[in-house]
Amino acid sequence: VQLQASGGGLVQAGGSLRLSCQAPKHAASGIALAWFRQVPGKEREFVGAVTYSGRSTRYADSLQGRFAISRDNAKNMMYLQMNSLKPEDTAIYYCAAVPSYSETYFYTSATDYDYWGQGTLVTVSS
Repeated sequence: VQLQASGGGLVQAGGSLRLSCQAPKHAASGIALAWFRQVPGKEREFVGAVTYSGRSTRYADSLQGRFAISRDNAKNMMYLQMNSLKPEDTAIYYCAAVPSYSETYFYTSATDYDYWGQGTLVTVSS
């Protein structure tokens, strides 16, 4: 299972950025996807997750309202729309996958995920 994140870059505070993740083929066949982020020296932090169908999402409490996850199973893609970005959002963003058919349970720990992309760097300047 391979994932590839892209779309990172430099953006000013208050701006927006959309990250993309190339998901595994047939991801709709029971693979939940998620975004995490990591700052050097800190643990990988849960950003949000989406169920295999794309119908349900969950976000870290601190990011609710600014970030939005979507997925397009026809294209095997997942997206992270980030709005009102802050300097503290600066991190390497990773997409991750885990087999799951649940529409109600969300894995929020990095150790729950079996597959990872290589990460894409987001830098928010003040």
